[in-house]
Amino acid sequence: MAKQNESKKEKANSDLTEKVLHINRCSKVVKGGRKFSFSALILVGDGKGRVGCGFAKANELTDAIRKGGESARKQMVSYPKYNDSVPHEVTADCDGAKLLLKPAPDGAGVIAGSQVRVVLEMAGYKNVMAKSLGSSNPINQVRAVLKALSSLHTREQIRLTRGI
Repeated sequence: MAKQNESKKEKANSDLTEKVLHINRCSKVVKGGRKFSFSALILVGDGKGRVGCGFAKANELTDAIRKGGESARKQMVSYPKYNDSVPHEVTADCDGAKLLLKPAPDGAGVIAGSQVRVVLEMAGYKNVMAKSLGSSNPINQVRAVLKALSSLHTREQIRLTRGI
């Protein structure tokens, strides 16, 4: 039974793509020289509406990337789509980062900056316009995108809340 559960998890993880968005190296001067530590911002998505972000720190770069990937897999969330675009216009703030997401016509592609573009493509959105209106800090930008995506509602959800 345990082997079947492991194989199901491996199949679920096999269609996930992992991307390193940002790596920060920090150095501390000690008696013997410099001591480095690393932090990594990792994004995991399946291209079908599910995406997760992980941030981890470690003394070795590979450990930070591994820990960030595990954290991203745990935090994966599904987001609504409408014709490969966002259902409606939305803005979101996260610390200093402010973001605007708008649906785009078919064939327009993902029009966004680097961090925002990667998150939207990993989530499976194909036609979206985005504008970053605040900070250019990669961590805050990614959190703002995820916050904006989590505030999206489908037409069916809105109809249910209005009682139509």
